[in-house]
Amino acid sequence: MNRIAKFEKVSFEQFKKDFIKCFNGESTTYNEAYIESIYNNIKLPERKTKHSGGYDFHTPISFTLPFGDNIIVPTGIKARIDEGWVLKEYVRSSIGFKYGVSLANGTGIIDGDYYNNKDNEGHIFIKLSNNDRTFKKALTIFNGDAFCQGIFVPYGITVDDNATDIRKGGIGSTNSR
Repeated sequence: MNRIAKFEKVSFEQFKKDFIKCFNGESTTYNEAYIESIYNNIKLPERKTKHSGGYDFHTPISFTLPFGDNIIVPTGIKARIDEGWVLKEYVRSSIGFKYGVSLANGTGIIDGDYYNNKDNEGHIFIKLSNNDRTFKKALTIFNGDAFCQGIFVPYGITVDDNATDIRKGGIGSTNSR
């Protein structure tokens, strides 16, 4: 096995800022002590068995995702990834199979240069969508439950690749407009 990455928690300050941004419209007022208790219980992603390809990401909060809705979950996790590798994020198979819930973007891609970027330290967010018309039921996930999985995969580049730019920000920052 290639050992090519390391999961870490983002700083408390980063997590607090992102948590408030994600849930600002909620009816509950989140105080610092509450957010700190969530932060202190964040679990680093882990493989459950030696033949598992995916690292389970655990939600730091409980939530219910009604049919027709989306939620952005700030995981509190970042990943240092060696050059030539990428982390691909997927919804856990059981959630997709039993509820039809998927990642809003299908597959999340975490590039190595997302780590410790100036905008958000490389904080990994998961956006879930509950839009499968076959099921039409709410999904409830409890604090600490595994809800998505990340798989590290190598990638290649073309022989004439000349990319030299350096990431300057967080999510979506490699877009050039």
